[in-house]
Formats: sequence, structure tokens, C-alpha cells
Amino acid sequence: MSSLNRRAFLARIGGTSLCASLLTQTAFTREYAAGSEPHIEFPSAARDRISVASWPFRAYIDSPKNEDRNPKRQGMDLKDFSAYVVSKFKVRNIEPYNWHFASTDGKYLETFRNTLDKTNTKVVNIAVDGEDSFYDPDAATRKKAVGFAKKWIDVAGSIGSPSVRTHNAKAKDSAPDLQRTVDSLKQVADYGASRNIVVNLENDDRVSEDPFFLIKAIESVGNPYLRALPDFANSMQTGDADFNYRAVEAMFRHAYCICHVKDGEEPESGKAFSVDLAKTFGILKSAGYKGYCSIEFDGQGDPNQPTARLVEATLRYLS
Repeated sequence: MSSLNRRAFLARIGGTSLCASLLTQTAFTREYAAGSEPHIEFPSAARDRISVASWPFRAYIDSPKNEDRNPKRQGMDLKDFSAYVVSKFKVRNIEPYNWHFASTDGKYLETFRNTLDKTNTKVVNIAVDGEDSFYDPDAATRKKAVGFAKKWIDVAGSIGSPSVRTHNAKAKDSAPDLQRTVDSLKQVADYGASRNIVVNLENDDRVSEDPFFLIKAIESVGNPYLRALPDFANSMQTGDADFNYRAVEAMFRHAYCICHVKDGEEPESGKAFSVDLAKTFGILKSAGYKGYCSIEFDGQGDPNQPTARLVEATLRYLS
């Protein structure tokens, strides 16, 4: 439990309410064991369903672990990103990237959450990248990967985020292994369920996060707190448009609370490519998806204009 949660917990409860809290947690555990599912009250208005990710703004975010910071550009602390998003895009949801947090100690997270309250904004997901693989042959490395994911579930709980996206990093000495991945993700999903935090897997890395591999893992774990995060464009990196749309369609069948909206990719090296937004939003609607759409422009140059363009496009397609 983070120091923020611990202070708030102790401030709110005494001995009697502590017993009530423990009984509530026990009841929640029994409910989950009986097959309960997460329940998030999603907004219905199109603009209220839109989020802006901090990843496109990585050159501007001041953080000791942000290797993409460009000192030539005016910087901001991540806690100020929500106000920036409201001012620039009239959007009140954000999706921060884990390495953009200046700190994860209780004081910083408390300040972060207070800033969200002041700007009337919220975090709808935390995108989490880690270095250790859930399917590494070494059990100690897998344990580190699980522990890292649990840490960020705790962070999510501290700042009011209903979900995290956890990364399935590549292993140095192994191809993707389904059983080891499933064994690790069972622990992560169980922990997410205990905190009422959804854990999402994204079709990101072409090796370790192949969309159909992730779907097998999600189905094998069988925990309603483990879901898919469909990215509109990541699976287009294969150069096969048909594969991308099949992947997105399959991911949306397992999605719940978050997806990434892109109209293409502009890699630093290699050929830029685009996706059909109308077709992809058609897939989203056909799946009955009601969650958040996080704008994640992934190209070169200033992200402000492309982000504004994607916000307006998303408004049209969701309306």
C-alpha cells in the first residue's frame, strides 16, 4: 500500500471501521471468486470518452526517467499535463506514461491527485512499460515483472485510475511462451481484481505482444480484470493492412475500458503508414465498445496539431 493510501486510510477509519473495511474486502474477494466483473461508469458523451496520452508529448515532460525529453522545448511536470490538455484540447481525461512520473512516492502522488481535482480531470489509464518479461525462463525475472506490474496497480489506485496497461517485454533467451505468460498474468490480474483495477494488454511489440498471442493469454487466464487494449495502428507495422484490421477486431472483442486512437505511424526510420479511421471506428462500434478512446499520435514533430486533429476526428466518429 502506498504511503498516500496508508495515510488516507488511517485518517478515515478507527478500530470499528477497520473491521468493516476488512469485511468489505473479504466480501469483494468472495464476489470475485464467484465470477464478478469490473464495473466502470463510462460517460456517454463523445467528448467525455476522449483521453489524451502523455506519450506523444514525451519531449516536453520533465522526469528523471524520461529519456525522450528535448531540452530545447519548454517542459512541464506530468502533474501539470491535465491542465495543459484541458487548455489545448478541451479534454478532461489523460493517460500518463509510467516513466513520465517524476516520482511515485506518496507526497508526489498526493499532489498529483490534488491537481486532478483542481482541474476537474481524471486519469483513465496508466501506460506501463517495464524491462522484465512475464515469460522469461528465469523465475526470478518473472517475479520482478509481476512485482513491477503490481507496483503500478498500486499507483493507479492512489491517483484514481481505473486501469493500467502493462507491457509484456521481450525475454533475452526465449521466444514468447504462452504458459509462462499466463502464469505471470494470473498473479497480476488477481492483484488488479483485489484493488478493483483493470489490467490491459496492448498489441504493441510485434514479437512479445502479437495481438493473437495476447488474446490466447487473456482467454487462458480467464480473469475479467485482464482485458485487451486495441491500438488502431500498431499491428500495421507488419506492412499487412488486412492483418492490422483483423488484429484490431479481435482485440476489441476482449477490450473493456481503453483503446488507442491513431491514424498511422511516422517512425524515425522506415516508411510512414496510415490506417482507415472510419473502418477502425466501425470495428469499435460493431464490438459494442463503450470505454475511453485515448489519443496517441505517434509521429515526428510537434504533437499538438495532430492531437487536435485526432480529437476532432474521434468526436465525429463517436457522435
